[in-house]
Amino acid sequence: MYIKEYSRRYHLVVLCILIYFALLISRLFFIQFFNSHYLSSLAAKQHSLFIELPAQRGIIFDARMRPLAINIAADSLYALPREIKDKEKVINQLLPILNTNYEFLKDRLYRNKSFIWLARKLTPQQVEQIRALKIKGLGFLRENKRAYPNGYLASHIIGFVGIDNQGLEGLELFYEHYLKGSAGWASFLKDARQNRLNIGQPMFPPKNGLDIVLTIDEVIQYIAERELEKAFRQSNAKGASVIVMDPYTGRILALANRPSFDLNYAFLASRDAIRNRAICDLFEPGSVFKIVTASAALEEKKVMEEDKFFCENGSYRLANHTLSDHKPHGWLTFKEVIEQSSNIGVTKIAQMLGPEVVYRYARLFGFGKNLGIDLPGEADGLIKETKFWSKTSIAAIPMGQEVGVTALQLATAIAAIANGGYLMKPYIVKRIQDRQQGIIKENRPLVIRRVISVDTAERMKILLRGVVENGTGKLAKLTEFSAAGKTGTAQKLEADGTYSHRKFVASFVGFAPCEEPLITIAVVIDEPHPYYFGGVVASPVFKNIAEDVLRYLRVKPLEEEISRLDEAKRTN
Repeated sequence: MYIKEYSRRYHLVVLCILIYFALLISRLFFIQFFNSHYLSSLAAKQHSLFIELPAQRGIIFDARMRPLAINIAADSLYALPREIKDKEKVINQLLPILNTNYEFLKDRLYRNKSFIWLARKLTPQQVEQIRALKIKGLGFLRENKRAYPNGYLASHIIGFVGIDNQGLEGLELFYEHYLKGSAGWASFLKDARQNRLNIGQPMFPPKNGLDIVLTIDEVIQYIAERELEKAFRQSNAKGASVIVMDPYTGRILALANRPSFDLNYAFLASRDAIRNRAICDLFEPGSVFKIVTASAALEEKKVMEEDKFFCENGSYRLANHTLSDHKPHGWLTFKEVIEQSSNIGVTKIAQMLGPEVVYRYARLFGFGKNLGIDLPGEADGLIKETKFWSKTSIAAIPMGQEVGVTALQLATAIAAIANGGYLMKPYIVKRIQDRQQGIIKENRPLVIRRVISVDTAERMKILLRGVVENGTGKLAKLTEFSAAGKTGTAQKLEADGTYSHRKFVASFVGFAPCEEPLITIAVVIDEPHPYYFGGVVASPVFKNIAEDVLRYLRVKPLEEEISRLDEAKRTN
């Protein structure tokens, strides 16, 4: 009996041992064949450190190779949380230096990770203070930080980047693909105490981004911004824009807006300051739009310069609306209608042309569709098809109401008159280049279409010169050079859809010199007060910019212009 009981116990013990060994073998089999990848990767994480090597972002230059956006070295703070013993002490030591909050640091340091960022792109003073603490588990990595040497200058053109150097606005965003480059990586071995071993490991170097050369000239940009800032402050305006363009190529020489912001502190700027008003804000242009009707009338051979129009002594009934001029006129020649900016005279000319012709020329001049500039956010503009016109649209649209335009569209429209009748595609990047391989891509002047004939363009130049010399744009007259242009004063719409008697948009578009224009300029001032007429508020901005830019370009006085330009053309 005793022997049998002993035998059963013996077999039970043996069975348990066999089951235990079977379980061990099964576990080992599972680990070897099903869980080996996870464990090996865990071991690799404990004994290796993988670091991404960021690419150096491409530099942005102006047309004369002066840097507008560069890279500077900056130290970023990282932590190895598993190596930090007294995390609370470390948090309290870092708080006053990093100017962050307790919860953020606690969240980062208490993570079960081998590597984590604590702060990016610190100042030299912060780095020095942290190094002095000699905290084990903290370290620094050198990164590239985007910097803008000129601060506010050309801020709406250049744009800015985020903490990881990704483009967020302007050219930094539009040309992100070319500027950003591609990151590399490096791997380092660590011993059991997490010290780095000086043993060669794989490394893939980063590929730096491409450089961009703009059509913008830093000096012309400064002149434009200086004069715009002056007008913005003196007129107590809500906003303002200016564009300086080469009429023959479409190259943007300067583009500025107010309010503005410092690119180095873009994170502090409001959305209103960041917005590129010159290309994305729509407004009713007012009388500057009369260049469309005037050009159409000449091109369609409906009028001659000395044809007379009765301007109804300042009051003209059309459908259920009474149209007025800013001051009463009787009989005016076509030339005088444009010079004096008579609403009634232009309306009568538009009635001669008919809605279809007015609409067609507005579209030919580039209104109602974006022009394809290489900047983000360009608006299409707005001009209604004739089937949606009301009975009063034939008066409203020719004088710049019921139309939405951008400052860029006005600049290209006046350039079409200045250059002999061609609508040019505006562009702001001259070329994209690699520091080793040279030019990768180059933008060249592109004609969108012919708008008017050379003859019409020459006659319009004379008419618009008369605006400056005899009409509403006298304050745009230059001292050394001839100039031509058109003033505009537009009432803004109130919330209830009626035209305001307190809010206006003042504008001036023009070119200089008249004979062979080198620059076209569009100036738009939003809600200036107490003075709000385009001829008073915007014309002087044109004058000041044009005079300084022409001097900078070393243009000789009128009698030498044509011969100098002819020689330049032959050389090119």
